[in-house]
Amino acid sequence: MTRRRWIADEFSDHHAALLGPNAAHLARVLRARVGQQFEIVCGPLVHLGAIASVSEERVEFALGDLLPAAAARELILVAAIYKFDRFEWAIEKCTELGVTRIVPVVARRTDAHLAAAAGKRLERWRRIAHEASQQSRRLHPPQIDEAIKLKSALSLAAPTRLLLNENEQSENFREALAAAALPIAFAVGPEGGWTPEELAEFAAAGWRSTTLGATVLRAETAAIAALASAAALLG
Repeated sequence: MTRRRWIADEFSDHHAALLGPNAAHLARVLRARVGQQFEIVCGPLVHLGAIASVSEERVEFALGDLLPAAAARELILVAAIYKFDRFEWAIEKCTELGVTRIVPVVARRTDAHLAAAAGKRLERWRRIAHEASQQSRRLHPPQIDEAIKLKSALSLAAPTRLLLNENEQSENFREALAAAALPIAFAVGPEGGWTPEELAEFAAAGWRSTTLGATVLRAETAAIAALASAAALLG
């Protein structure tokens, strides 16, 4: 049986601790006991950890053997903001699929109320990503940036920058990935898609227009499909 993995809130050479909601979940829901073993992420390392003490506020671990840990490939999602419930579902699923950074952007078709409220949702988005990272046994949650306007995201530094665009003239997404250099940035539009002016701005900034296929996907589906394709092709 695969051991559950936790990202330590505090750690030293031989000890680690979970605090707050993680500690409460272990103590109250999972009814953790002294001596139980879990995988504990401590910075870049993963240890086998045995519970030394349990309370709903703090769970202490004695750290044991180092475990092998695969390095993440750098995959950046530039995501136009759309309805928060669907946007947060995309954050969770893209985290599970290996995204390393999410850049929320305000596009021309982003609802003004959502754009205004995005700053207040940032900590919630980061919490969702943290929980999804533990569930999917990642070493680290993805970096989630503060929301920015699209123009600021166009100059994002990455050797491969792929715009998802439902256009029959667009390059096939999987073929574009086949020879891609890391890190890779993907840009996914809002409900209603990118405007013609935004598409022109992407082109002027050097982004490659790509398509996932003949069907038109919802924004969250496109983001998840892009990350799933990258995970499958890159290994």
